[in-house]
Amino acid sequence: MLSKNSVKIINAMTRKKQRDTHGLFLAEGVKLIADLYDSGLQLHLLVATEQWFAENKKYNRLGNPEIVTDNEFRKLSQLKTPQNVLALFRMPNRQLNEKAGNESLVLGLDGIQDPGNMGTIVRIADWFGIRDVVCSIDTVDVFNPKVVQATMGAIARVGVYYVDFAQFCNSAKKSGANLYGTFLNGENIYTANLSANGIIIVGNEGNGIRPKIESLITKRITIPSFSDETNRLESLNAATATAIVCSEFRRSTFRV
Repeated sequence: MLSKNSVKIINAMTRKKQRDTHGLFLAEGVKLIADLYDSGLQLHLLVATEQWFAENKKYNRLGNPEIVTDNEFRKLSQLKTPQNVLALFRMPNRQLNEKAGNESLVLGLDGIQDPGNMGTIVRIADWFGIRDVVCSIDTVDVFNPKVVQATMGAIARVGVYYVDFAQFCNSAKKSGANLYGTFLNGENIYTANLSANGIIIVGNEGNGIRPKIESLITKRITIPSFSDETNRLESLNAATATAIVCSEFRRSTFRV
């Protein structure tokens, strides 16, 4: 039987302060939970309905879950359509390599606010082999349950760090790292000379890259529109633009 304290902690996972206090985050759905577990994250608590447990014996490597009723599970779940299994994991303890921008490709997030965008960007980083995502303090918390779900397990393989972003960018620039930012008046990304290392900065969904960070950009790039309509879109979704930019960086520096 699930204790009242466990119920309290699960319900508290919607609040960043409580996540940080307990050092835990919430994940729902067997595919996500199994991916996080198999990636080496420490499982703290597993909760499932009796029916789910009976039908999913192949996941017994995760350990025996705390069994709850369907009604109890619906009260615990953060999803509109509960998947009948949830887990609490320990937050991974990682350290940012301050020279990462000189030695590899890094994503820098300047005020990303939408949980879906944030989770998708982490997933994109994982797909393109980018192991470090550095964020401004006001970027949405990567352990927000909605973000965790959107990462589809990539959160276990990508380090996400929250820093004084202006200071980070300034130090990276002084060390010789290239700082790339997307702008409407930038150089065409498909013809630009892109490096294998550097920091790709993604701006806020509504305001873009803030002026203080823009002043530190060493190379302005743009994703050109191929639409000939006069009333075409002014910009792309942040996560969509990130995927295009990361793809082009990898393509332009790819060596067989």
